Amino acid sequence: MSNVTGAFRRRIMTPKPVAVKLRVRGFHDKGPRARAVLETVGESFLAGLGDAVETASPERTDQRLRAVDRRYRGFAYEGAAMGFALLDGLLPGDGRTRAFLDGPASDHVYMAYIGIGWAMARLPRPLWPDTRALDPVLRWLVYDGYGFHQAYFHTRRYVRAGARADRAARRTSDGAYALRAADQGVGRALWFVAGADPDVVVPMVGAFPPERRADLYSGIGLAATYAGGAEEEELGRLRERAWEYRWDLAQGSAFAAEARVRAGLLVPHCEAATHVFCGTDADSAARMCRELRPEAEGPETDPLRPRYESWRVLLAEELSQRGGV
Repeated sequence: MSNVTGAFRRRIMTPKPVAVKLRVRGFHDKGPRARAVLETVGESFLAGLGDAVETASPERTDQRLRAVDRRYRGFAYEGAAMGFALLDGLLPGDGRTRAFLDGPASDHVYMAYIGIGWAMARLPRPLWPDTRALDPVLRWLVYDGYGFHQAYFHTRRYVRAGARADRAARRTSDGAYALRAADQGVGRALWFVAGADPDVVVPMVGAFPPERRADLYSGIGLAATYAGGAEEEELGRLRERAWEYRWDLAQGSAFAAEARVRAGLLVPHCEAATHVFCGTDADSAARMCRELRPEAEGPETDPLRPRYESWRVLLAEELSQRGGV
């Protein structure tokens, strides 16, 4: 594939960087430090997406992504996974996504699966990747990514009006739990919509029906820990204001710690967040995730509570017990 063709694909398939500016999205802006973090997250994602659709090569893309600052590198891999999923859906040939997951993105699997969910939000249903070919436990992160995309880009409908990100649920056999997984992604997006401001995000969650709030707070805990954007005092205030859901915040935070530890991308703001939400350091939170993760073999026995959900519940319970509750 020529360089000219790759550059053309990048131009037409990658949104312009201005698309992730808080003012353009209409998101809350609490100040320059948080704004810089949240916008750099978006720009890093778009850079990874652009590299993937330009090169169409997992190996060449990986070479570029390794140069991204370690705080934001996971988002670049997330964007690249979206890019390869788009290419597999739109161009002749396939296997790019699988090669990326099995190779360069193997340590970034959490973020890569989320990126595949972004691609689902942009592709017609017949071109969607088959989630059944993914890790049986982690594949629900694809729906998390789908929910994030919908809330981030269609904020009025999925945040302000509280609509469910149900297109994926209605059109797949995973519908029973896909809605909840999508809400976890909506929760992550709320952290961005609120500009990483606890005093804004908590009332946002309060506008949703009570049965959705635990999943939303799980996503918020993950985003606050993985992406950052808030000081330790602010994170403590978030935990206090979301007190009923503090162990959902902790569960999401522990997932974020595991994603960063596995990828070798642990940074100070992640340590601060796990200390506040989980009451422990990031390595310990990540180890707890690994120790409690269920086996992947065998069919799911309960469509309303797949292994992924059982894992999340066990982790929240373990964190609560260690937290003295």
